[in-house]
Amino acid sequence: MNIQQIIFVIHINIITMQSLLTILLLFMPQGMEWVIILVVVLLLFGGKKIPELMKGIGKGVRGFKDGLKEIEEDIKEDASK
Repeated sequence: MNIQQIIFVIHINIITMQSLLTILLLFMPQGMEWVIILVVVLLLFGGKKIPELMKGIGKGVRGFKDGLKEIEEDIKEDASK
């Protein structure tokens, strides 16, 4: 591969990433949509259930991060052997 081909591939990848980002931003909730989503969540779960829901989400995220750390440690151990 010569330098022109490499530059062309990089350019195409940048254009593709910009297109994907644009599409993603089009479908993300904006301004008033977030307010509506929050109101619906509040109506569905009620004020007392939301802290419990957030605790559950926090525990899930923490468990996911712990799992990632364990995998990284396993990979490091295998690499050092």
